[in-house]
Amino acid sequence: MKLQQAVSAAASASGTPVLTNAVLIAATVLTGMAAGAMALYAHTIMPGLKETDDRTFVGAFQSMDRAIINPWFMTAFFGALALIGAAAVLHLSPGRRPVLPWLVAAFILYLIAVIITMAVNVPLNDALKAAGDPSRIDVAHARAAFNESKWAAWNYARTITTLSAFVILAAILAFRANR
Repeated sequence: MKLQQAVSAAASASGTPVLTNAVLIAATVLTGMAAGAMALYAHTIMPGLKETDDRTFVGAFQSMDRAIINPWFMTAFFGALALIGAAAVLHLSPGRRPVLPWLVAAFILYLIAVIITMAVNVPLNDALKAAGDPSRIDVAHARAAFNESKWAAWNYARTITTLSAFVILAAILAFRANR
């Protein structure tokens, strides 16, 4: 079923209560914030760092990785997954089910990004941080061990999955607004 038809069917069958809309809006916003952060790494941060010397790369990446572990990013990153799941749960009733497959798709896409992050990007980040202070280590070795090509490739994958989830959620909201 096309997304616009699914949204129209779900909205006309059950209305659009405030809680359902609020959760969907919050899920969309947080997903967009997380997708934006990953996209920024993909199109600006990593290409910019690629052009730097080893000491600058290691020091800057270590510093950014420490800085990104903050309540704003963690809320966006993990909150998006929780709220997409909550939005799906709120669409389990028979009248709202036409949108459910789209929410499940957004959830799976975002979950893939979380899995990639935890299985690939975070271990690489942690290993680079554990290498030590750039002024006291062999930064060329630390950078090579980090494997920035692998990190960047997997970041592109999670950027695509989070952006895809965001587009699905935004489309649900747009079609709902136009019904």
